[in-house]
Amino acid sequence: MTEPTRPAEAVDITEGKRRVEGGALLLDVRNPDEWHAGHVDGSTWIPMGEVTDRQGELPTDREIVVACAVGGRSARVAEALNAWGYNAVNLAGGLKAWVEADLPIVTDDGDGGTVL
Repeated sequence: MTEPTRPAEAVDITEGKRRVEGGALLLDVRNPDEWHAGHVDGSTWIPMGEVTDRQGELPTDREIVVACAVGGRSARVAEALNAWGYNAVNLAGGLKAWVEADLPIVTDDGDGGTVL
């Protein structure tokens, strides 16, 4: 990943959900075991270590809300994406905050998930 040129904006769960419902891409950058345990339905999964090589899979025409478990990894990815010319924000508190706000997460088969 490149050095960030500026910190990424952090949005809380309410604002992050609003932006995703408005058309932003929710990018989950957690590890495979975390993703399979539970993720936001409809989110895109690219593990943090693969973002550099897979950035071409990301949209340049809409905002990206980046999420991880608590917001640390996603902050670094959002900063890198912004440095590369994307419009990205960090989901503050990550998926742990998402679940604490009583918002759903699912497993690959659609059952209720958990956040590792």
